[in-house]
Amino acid sequence: MIMKRVTLPVLLSLLFVPAVAGRVITQSADDVVEKHLAALGGREALGKLTSRRSTGTITIATPNGDLSGPIEISIKAPNRSRVLIQLDLSALGAPDKMVIEQKFDGTAAWALNSMQGDTEITGNQLDNMRNNTFPSALLNYKTAGAKLEVLPGEQIAGKDVVVLRATPKTGSVSRLFLDAQTYLVVRTVATINSPQAGGDVEQTGEFSDYRVVDGVKVAFQVVNSNPVQTGTIKLTKVEHNVAIDDAIFSKK
Repeated sequence: MIMKRVTLPVLLSLLFVPAVAGRVITQSADDVVEKHLAALGGREALGKLTSRRSTGTITIATPNGDLSGPIEISIKAPNRSRVLIQLDLSALGAPDKMVIEQKFDGTAAWALNSMQGDTEITGNQLDNMRNNTFPSALLNYKTAGAKLEVLPGEQIAGKDVVVLRATPKTGSVSRLFLDAQTYLVVRTVATINSPQAGGDVEQTGEFSDYRVVDGVKVAFQVVNSNPVQTGTIKLTKVEHNVAIDDAIFSKK
């Protein structure tokens, strides 16, 4: 009964919405793409990346207290991914930890939960995982059939931001907000269809604390929020081009 109030698979299914970006005013979408890629470190530096392993902590806010624990995110080109979370449930009065994994092997995906059972990920969520190519969906967005549209600029926290709408061939349409000075993504907004949440859910991602790792900028803090819950990821270490066994992306 306790865990019904913590719909964790929803958060996991929404973690990987593809992030692309651009800038308005007199620029074309292609000009914007190149400036964004340059802000991340450039095509050459991005092209050298084949994998990424990130470790840190995640905190999920619930009505009964925050749930926290370690998180490990493994990504391997072109789009294979695995998220591993271990949550301390003492805030809910439970003695055990909950282990959650989200896996995508490039074709199929699963959400594995030590207390709530395992679920195959399909439909809109699966499309989004397929679209989330590493190291950036913008490197070959035209080949993937995605469409980028520059929207009127806005402000976030008093700062000008560039707004882009990204429409993939299949999957969720996203709005991306970039700092107008740095071209780095500061926010993404997308509507995800999540059976665990009972239908469409608007997911917002907030990106900050960018640091340079191997010549590429990475957001070390990401806050994912939706009407169901909010999860804050704070990374402590990011490694590139590490050896990752393909087996970890498949369901055991």
